[in-house]
Amino acid sequence: MKVLVKLGGTLLDSVESRERLAGQIAAARGRGVEMVVVHGGGKQMTRYLAERGVESRFVGGLRVTSPETLDAVLKVFAGSVNHELVASLNRAGALAVGLSGIDAFLVEAEQLSPALGAVGRVTKSNPALLELLTANGYLPVVACVAGDRQGQVYNVNADQMAVACATAYGARQLIFLTDVEGVLDGSGRVRPVLTAAESRRLIAEGVATGGMQAKLEAALAALAGGVEQVRIAPGAAEGVLEQVLAGGGIGTRMASGEANPA
Repeated sequence: MKVLVKLGGTLLDSVESRERLAGQIAAARGRGVEMVVVHGGGKQMTRYLAERGVESRFVGGLRVTSPETLDAVLKVFAGSVNHELVASLNRAGALAVGLSGIDAFLVEAEQLSPALGAVGRVTKSNPALLELLTANGYLPVVACVAGDRQGQVYNVNADQMAVACATAYGARQLIFLTDVEGVLDGSGRVRPVLTAAESRRLIAEGVATGGMQAKLEAALAALAGGVEQVRIAPGAAEGVLEQVLAGGGIGTRMASGEANPA
Protein backbone atom coordinates (compact mmCIF):
# COMPACT_ATOMS: atom_id res chain seq x y z
CA MET A 1 0.00 0.00 0.00
CA LYS A 2 1.28 3.44 -0.95
CA VAL A 3 0.99 6.07 1.78
CA LEU A 4 2.05 9.70 1.99
CA VAL A 5 2.65 11.20 5.42
CA LYS A 6 2.74 14.96 5.81
CA LEU A 7 4.44 16.21 8.97
CA GLY A 8 3.69 19.69 10.28
CA GLY A 9 6.72 21.78 11.16
CA THR A 10 5.59 22.16 14.78
CA LEU A 11 6.00 18.40 15.27
CA LEU A 12 9.59 18.60 14.03
CA ASP A 13 10.62 21.50 16.24
CA SER A 14 11.71 19.35 19.17
CA VAL A 15 14.19 16.49 19.03
CA GLU A 16 11.92 14.24 21.12
CA SER A 17 8.92 14.67 18.81
CA ARG A 18 11.00 14.29 15.65
CA GLU A 19 12.70 11.12 16.91
CA ARG A 20 9.41 9.59 18.05
CA LEU A 21 7.71 10.15 14.71
CA ALA A 22 10.79 9.01 12.81
CA GLY A 23 10.67 5.74 14.74
CA GLN A 24 7.02 5.22 13.82
CA ILE A 25 7.64 5.98 10.15
CA ALA A 26 10.67 3.70 9.98
CA ALA A 27 8.69 0.91 11.67
CA ALA A 28 5.87 1.22 9.14
CA ARG A 29 8.37 1.21 6.30
CA GLY A 30 9.90 -1.92 7.81
CA ARG A 31 6.49 -3.61 7.70
CA GLY A 32 6.39 -3.08 3.94
CA VAL A 33 4.38 0.13 3.65
CA GLU A 34 5.55 2.08 0.60
CA MET A 35 5.84 5.58 1.95
CA VAL A 36 6.73 9.15 1.05
CA VAL A 37 7.12 11.91 3.64
CA VAL A 38 6.43 15.60 2.98
CA HIS A 39 7.17 18.16 5.68
CA GLY A 40 6.62 21.78 6.55
CA GLY A 41 8.69 24.05 8.76
CA GLY A 42 6.82 27.31 9.15
CA LYS A 43 7.61 27.71 12.84
CA GLN A 44 11.31 27.19 12.21
CA MET A 45 11.18 29.62 9.28
CA THR A 46 9.54 32.38 11.33
CA ARG A 47 12.12 31.95 14.08
CA TYR A 48 15.02 31.97 11.59
CA LEU A 49 13.80 35.22 10.03
CA ALA A 50 13.10 36.86 13.38
CA GLU A 51 16.62 36.08 14.57
CA ARG A 52 17.85 38.05 11.55
CA GLY A 53 15.48 40.96 12.06
CA VAL A 54 13.16 40.02 9.20
CA GLU A 55 9.44 40.30 9.89
CA SER A 56 7.24 37.49 8.56
CA ARG A 57 4.24 38.76 6.59
CA PHE A 58 1.28 36.64 5.56
CA VAL A 59 -1.50 37.19 3.03
CA GLY A 60 -4.36 34.70 3.08
CA GLY A 61 -2.30 32.41 5.28
CA LEU A 62 0.61 32.33 2.82
CA ARG A 63 4.05 33.73 3.67
CA VAL A 64 5.07 36.65 1.49
CA THR A 65 8.34 35.44 0.00
CA SER A 66 10.82 38.14 -0.93
CA PRO A 67 14.26 37.23 -2.35
CA GLU A 68 15.64 37.41 1.20
CA THR A 69 12.88 35.13 2.47
CA LEU A 70 13.36 32.71 -0.41
CA ASP A 71 17.00 32.33 0.58
CA ALA A 72 15.78 31.42 4.07
CA VAL A 73 13.24 28.97 2.57
CA LEU A 74 16.09 27.04 0.96
CA LYS A 75 18.24 27.12 4.08
CA VAL A 76 15.45 26.12 6.48
CA PHE A 77 12.93 23.97 4.59
CA ALA A 78 15.30 22.24 2.18
CA GLY A 79 18.26 22.59 4.55
CA SER A 80 18.13 22.22 8.32
CA VAL A 81 14.56 20.90 8.75
CA ASN A 82 14.87 18.39 5.92
CA HIS A 83 18.29 17.11 6.90
CA GLU A 84 17.49 16.84 10.60
CA LEU A 85 14.42 14.76 9.75
CA VAL A 86 16.39 12.58 7.33
CA ALA A 87 19.04 12.00 10.01
CA SER A 88 16.37 11.00 12.55
CA LEU A 89 14.76 8.60 10.07
CA ASN A 90 18.08 7.03 9.21
CA ARG A 91 18.89 6.66 12.90
CA ALA A 92 15.58 4.81 13.25
CA GLY A 93 16.54 2.41 10.48
CA ALA A 94 14.97 3.93 7.38
CA LEU A 95 16.98 4.58 4.24
CA ALA A 96 15.77 8.17 3.99
CA VAL A 97 16.66 10.48 1.10
CA GLY A 98 16.19 14.24 1.42
CA LEU A 99 14.58 15.95 -1.56
CA SER A 100 12.68 19.04 -2.59
CA GLY A 101 10.33 19.57 -5.48
CA ILE A 102 13.23 21.01 -7.46
CA ASP A 103 14.90 17.61 -7.76
CA ALA A 104 14.25 15.99 -11.16
CA PHE A 105 11.23 18.31 -11.59
CA LEU A 106 9.47 16.36 -8.86
CA VAL A 107 7.02 19.24 -8.31
CA GLU A 108 6.70 22.12 -10.76
CA ALA A 109 5.11 25.44 -9.90
CA GLU A 110 4.36 28.91 -11.16
CA GLN A 111 4.07 32.21 -9.34
CA LEU A 112 0.78 32.39 -7.47
CA SER A 113 0.61 36.18 -7.20
CA PRO A 114 3.09 39.02 -7.65
CA ALA A 115 1.93 40.37 -4.27
CA LEU A 116 3.21 37.18 -2.60
CA GLY A 117 6.60 37.18 -4.30
CA ALA A 118 8.11 33.73 -4.84
CA VAL A 119 5.11 31.77 -3.57
CA GLY A 120 4.25 29.00 -5.99
CA ARG A 121 1.09 27.33 -7.22
CA VAL A 122 1.72 23.69 -8.08
CA THR A 123 1.19 23.00 -11.78
CA LYS A 124 2.52 19.47 -12.12
CA SER A 125 4.06 16.63 -10.12
CA ASN A 126 6.28 13.98 -11.67
CA PRO A 127 6.29 10.76 -9.60
CA ALA A 128 9.12 8.94 -11.40
CA LEU A 129 11.74 9.81 -8.77
CA LEU A 130 9.45 8.82 -5.90
CA GLU A 131 8.63 5.53 -7.59
CA LEU A 132 12.29 4.81 -8.31
CA LEU A 133 13.32 5.42 -4.71
CA THR A 134 10.46 3.60 -2.98
CA ALA A 135 10.73 0.61 -5.33
CA ASN A 136 14.35 0.21 -4.24
CA GLY A 137 13.69 0.46 -0.51
CA TYR A 138 14.38 4.15 0.04
CA LEU A 139 12.18 6.64 1.88
CA PRO A 140 11.81 9.98 0.06
CA VAL A 141 11.54 13.00 2.38
CA VAL A 142 10.31 16.04 0.46
CA ALA A 143 10.66 19.69 1.52
CA CYS A 144 7.99 22.14 0.35
CA VAL A 145 10.08 23.90 -2.29
CA ALA A 146 9.31 23.67 -6.01
CA GLY A 147 10.68 25.02 -9.27
CA ASP A 148 9.92 25.55 -12.92
CA ARG A 149 11.59 24.70 -16.22
CA GLN A 150 13.28 28.12 -16.30
CA GLY A 151 15.08 27.52 -13.02
CA GLN A 152 12.86 29.67 -10.82
CA VAL A 153 12.41 28.51 -7.21
CA TYR A 154 9.14 28.79 -5.29
CA ASN A 155 7.97 28.49 -1.71
CA VAL A 156 4.96 26.12 -1.80
CA ASN A 157 2.42 25.50 0.94
CA ALA A 158 3.34 22.16 2.52
CA ASP A 159 -0.24 20.82 2.46
CA GLN A 160 -0.47 21.57 -1.26
CA MET A 161 2.92 19.93 -1.79
CA ALA A 162 1.66 16.84 0.01
CA VAL A 163 -1.45 16.65 -2.17
CA ALA A 164 0.57 17.08 -5.37
CA CYS A 165 2.95 14.28 -4.41
CA ALA A 166 0.20 11.99 -3.11
CA THR A 167 -1.95 12.20 -6.20
CA ALA A 168 0.94 11.82 -8.65
CA TYR A 169 2.47 8.96 -6.66
CA GLY A 170 -0.85 7.14 -6.51
CA ALA A 171 -1.01 7.04 -2.70
CA ARG A 172 -4.05 5.24 -1.36
CA GLN A 173 -3.89 7.20 1.86
CA LEU A 174 -2.75 10.71 2.75
CA ILE A 175 -2.05 11.24 6.45
CA PHE A 176 -1.73 14.75 7.85
CA LEU A 177 -0.01 14.54 11.25
CA THR A 178 -0.69 17.85 12.95
CA ASP A 179 -0.73 19.65 16.29
CA VAL A 180 -4.52 19.33 16.66
CA GLU A 181 -6.74 16.37 17.61
CA GLY A 182 -8.65 16.36 14.35
CA VAL A 183 -11.38 18.36 12.62
CA LEU A 184 -13.74 20.04 15.07
CA ASP A 185 -17.44 20.62 14.47
CA GLY A 186 -19.39 23.66 15.57
CA SER A 187 -19.61 22.28 19.12
CA GLY A 188 -15.84 21.90 19.40
CA ARG A 189 -15.93 18.11 19.18
CA VAL A 190 -13.65 16.06 16.96
CA ARG A 191 -15.48 14.60 13.98
CA PRO A 192 -14.25 11.01 13.54
CA VAL A 193 -15.64 10.84 10.00
CA LEU A 194 -16.32 13.57 7.46
CA THR A 195 -17.72 13.38 3.96
CA ALA A 196 -16.52 15.75 1.27
CA ALA A 197 -19.89 17.51 1.41
CA GLU A 198 -19.66 17.94 5.19
CA SER A 199 -16.15 19.31 4.87
CA ARG A 200 -17.32 21.95 2.41
CA ARG A 201 -20.15 22.85 4.77
CA LEU A 202 -17.76 23.38 7.70
CA ILE A 203 -15.77 25.78 5.52
CA ALA A 204 -18.85 27.58 4.15
CA GLU A 205 -20.32 28.05 7.63
CA GLY A 206 -17.06 29.46 9.00
CA VAL A 207 -16.52 26.59 11.43
CA ALA A 208 -13.27 25.52 9.76
CA THR A 209 -11.05 28.56 9.30
CA GLY A 210 -7.34 29.35 8.96
CA GLY A 211 -5.08 26.33 9.07
CA MET A 212 -7.93 23.84 9.37
CA GLN A 213 -9.69 25.32 6.36
CA ALA A 214 -6.45 24.90 4.41
CA LYS A 215 -6.20 21.28 5.59
CA LEU A 216 -9.76 20.50 4.52
CA GLU A 217 -9.28 22.15 1.14
CA ALA A 218 -6.11 20.13 0.65
CA ALA A 219 -7.93 16.95 1.70
CA LEU A 220 -10.74 17.64 -0.76
CA ALA A 221 -8.20 18.18 -3.55
CA ALA A 222 -6.53 14.87 -2.67
CA LEU A 223 -9.82 12.98 -2.75
CA ALA A 224 -10.69 14.59 -6.08
CA GLY A 225 -7.25 13.54 -7.35
CA GLY A 226 -7.84 9.86 -6.62
CA VAL A 227 -6.53 9.40 -3.07
CA GLU A 228 -8.92 6.94 -1.40
CA GLN A 229 -8.67 8.24 2.15
CA VAL A 230 -7.32 11.26 4.01
CA ARG A 231 -6.67 11.27 7.74
CA ILE A 232 -6.06 14.36 9.88
CA ALA A 233 -4.59 13.12 13.16
CA PRO A 234 -2.70 14.37 16.23
CA GLY A 235 1.00 13.79 15.72
CA ALA A 236 1.65 13.92 19.47
CA ALA A 237 -0.58 10.92 20.23
CA GLU A 238 1.10 7.70 21.30
CA GLY A 239 1.58 5.35 18.34
CA VAL A 240 -0.48 7.63 16.10
CA LEU A 241 0.85 6.33 12.78
CA GLU A 242 0.36 2.68 13.69
CA GLN A 243 -3.18 3.47 14.84
CA VAL A 244 -4.03 5.26 11.59
CA LEU A 245 -2.54 2.55 9.38
CA ALA A 246 -4.44 -0.09 11.34
CA GLY A 247 -7.71 1.75 10.71
CA GLY A 248 -8.10 3.06 14.25
CA GLY A 249 -10.49 5.85 15.10
CA ILE A 250 -7.91 8.47 16.01
CA GLY A 251 -8.33 11.90 14.42
CA THR A 252 -10.67 12.54 11.50
CA ARG A 253 -11.11 10.27 8.50
CA MET A 254 -12.25 11.62 5.15
CA ALA A 255 -13.21 9.66 2.08
CA SER A 256 -15.24 10.61 -0.96
CA GLY A 257 -18.73 9.16 -0.65
CA GLU A 258 -18.19 8.22 3.02
CA ALA A 259 -21.49 7.47 4.66
CA ASN A 260 -22.60 9.79 7.43
CA PRO A 261 -21.62 8.41 10.82
CA ALA A 262 -24.42 7.16 13.04
